[in-house]
Amino acid sequence: MARIIGAIATSHTPTIGFALDANKQQDPAWKPIFDAYAPIQRWIAERQPDVLLIVYNDHITSFFFDHYSTFAVGVDDRYEVADEGGGARGVPPVAGHAALSRHIVQSLMTDEFDMSTFRDKPLDHGCFSPLSVLRPDTAAPVTIVPLQIGVLQFPIPTAARCYKLGQALRTAIESYPEDLKVALVATGGLSHQVHGERCGFNNTAWDERFLDLIEKDPVALTRLTHADYARLGGMEGSEVIMWLVVRGALSASVRCVHRSYYLPSMTAIATAVYENEAAPLEPPAAAEHRTRIGEQLRGTEALEGTYPYTLERSAKGYRLNRFLHTLIDPAARAAFHADEAGAYALAGLSAEEADLVRARDWRGLIHYGAIFFLLEKLAAVTGFSNLDIYAGMRGQTVAEFQTTRNQQVTYSVAAGGDKPHKEMPL
Repeated sequence: MARIIGAIATSHTPTIGFALDANKQQDPAWKPIFDAYAPIQRWIAERQPDVLLIVYNDHITSFFFDHYSTFAVGVDDRYEVADEGGGARGVPPVAGHAALSRHIVQSLMTDEFDMSTFRDKPLDHGCFSPLSVLRPDTAAPVTIVPLQIGVLQFPIPTAARCYKLGQALRTAIESYPEDLKVALVATGGLSHQVHGERCGFNNTAWDERFLDLIEKDPVALTRLTHADYARLGGMEGSEVIMWLVVRGALSASVRCVHRSYYLPSMTAIATAVYENEAAPLEPPAAAEHRTRIGEQLRGTEALEGTYPYTLERSAKGYRLNRFLHTLIDPAARAAFHADEAGAYALAGLSAEEADLVRARDWRGLIHYGAIFFLLEKLAAVTGFSNLDIYAGMRGQTVAEFQTTRNQQVTYSVAAGGDKPHKEMPL
């Protein structure tokens, strides 16, 4: 089973990536930063983690305030570096361990944490600034699971909530059945403030105290409010509550094998490595937890013709569903009508996926992994009603299906009221 081998803690200021890209490793102002990462690189080389679970926050790059999530786990197979305004950094993408991500989301939801998921979102400096230093060998086979925490728009999770999330995260990881070595990565902070008249605030005494407490008494840190963190470490420095997610997933007592601190300019930069001393979850307990994860849907497999839209189905049908979702865009609809085959090719649909859409095979699309509410959009675009979809699911004509309804009506999500519908031959 998967096991947590330890944790890395690191600031994620963009200055780290800037200095690396500008080859400033030996510059006196920047050298202490890179010297601090050398022990971490050696630790990674020695311990050989298979997965880095990275707790970070996006800086209004891939996540905007039109839909701002508190806890969001990436469930993708690959993550690109984000363009934050001046062009994307020239660093390679990193592979994601999507199967572990999906298991973690399912486990955390079971433990009453309301999680969001994301795909097709590049990661900004919150993740890639430290990651590009942690894996200097770009060919390293390590994969990641990114856990993005919304800490920029209040209300945000409390320090105590972050710590409890970490405790649940430990069970999520250790109940995963594949034999994986997982290293946790806490990012953010330390003290800094980058807005308002208090801009430039730092507090080295608090930073050192925080590093002591996160190692030896993390529960004390859970008692502090957001105002406490802002007073002690600056408003943006309060993002260090994310470190408590990682700390909560570790043993009560950890072994600190590396620690550094450096304050070059605006952000206090700290690094640390903590080795886990917890006894892993026993196989029977892990199996019991996996059983508990599945209990909410247990029994649906016996419901004939019923296909819960799980994370696994979502992953399988993602490309197809993404294509169907584009049909809400008038330009995409026009392109679809002008050249269906070209639209399929542009979307990268497989031959099987294209055939299912071309045939308007409603039942086959569901079996493949499409979700009904995107089939509504395809029907509206192609002149079919919802009743065509319902009848197609049951292998009936619309007339046959209507005999099972109290009222014989047709409708769709298309604008413009009642329209004549097409009926697909059986």
